[in-house]
This record gives sequence, structure tokens and C-alpha cells, in this order.
Amino acid sequence: MTTLNNTQLEILKLFSNQQSEEDLKEIKSLLIAYLADKVVREADKSFEEKGYEVNHIFEEWKKSHFRKTA
Repeated sequence: MTTLNNTQLEILKLFSNQQSEEDLKEIKSLLIAYLADKVVREADKSFEEKGYEVNHIFEEWKKSHFRKTA
């Protein structure tokens, strides 16, 4: 059986009371926004560490052909 991690346990404690569907939708939206922001921050950090210039990369991608041939 899988053990819950600290984050999961804290969320369970927070929501031990019944939540409305509207509240659940809002909470889900907040979690998604938080995780999306975290991904962007990590990507920005990686780009900075590697010295990538976003505009240059996008221009290169525009010129690239990404389709795979089978």
C-alpha cells in the first residue's frame, strides 16, 4: 500500500470538512496555477543557467522541422 506524503496529508487535513463543488473547482484551479508557475520558474532558471536566449531559440524553432518520419 502506498503511503501518503506530507503534502497529501496536509491537504486531507485542510479538507476534512465538506467542500462545495464551486470551492473544489476553485481550489483545483489554484493548484494548477501554482504548478504551472513553478514549471515556468524552473524553465526560466534552466534557460538562465544554460545561457539560452528565449527569442533566439524561438526563431530557431520557427525554422526547424519537428515532424518525425515513420
